[in-house]
Amino acid sequence: MSGVPPAGAEPEWSFAYERPIHDVFPALHDAQAAWLSQIDSLHAPDRKTHELIRMVCTVVARNPVGIRRHARLAREVGASWDDVLGSIMLTCVAFGVGPAVEAITHARAGYDEAAEVEADDE
Repeated sequence: MSGVPPAGAEPEWSFAYERPIHDVFPALHDAQAAWLSQIDSLHAPDRKTHELIRMVCTVVARNPVGIRRHARLAREVGASWDDVLGSIMLTCVAFGVGPAVEAITHARAGYDEAAEVEADDE
């Protein structure tokens, strides 16, 4: 979640699963959000490597939304397309070519989203 909303305002959800969890188990959602913010605040590895690792985990999990998100975030913190593609291809050794091939389209979409945002900011 992107911060505490003003009283009476609807919170902004970063992920589709957040609202249903919050509606039923608000304390669980708050604890999960706090835990994830601690993961995001790790000092090592560096942020680019952090996002590439998280993207690779989503490739292995065959999670297109996660692949897209972490490819976008990786670009935002300085990863090149070669970094993203190379990280995806490293999964082939242990998990086969299928998940990697499926991931490329989703990663490219996320990577290009970050490029569009960069272009709009200029």
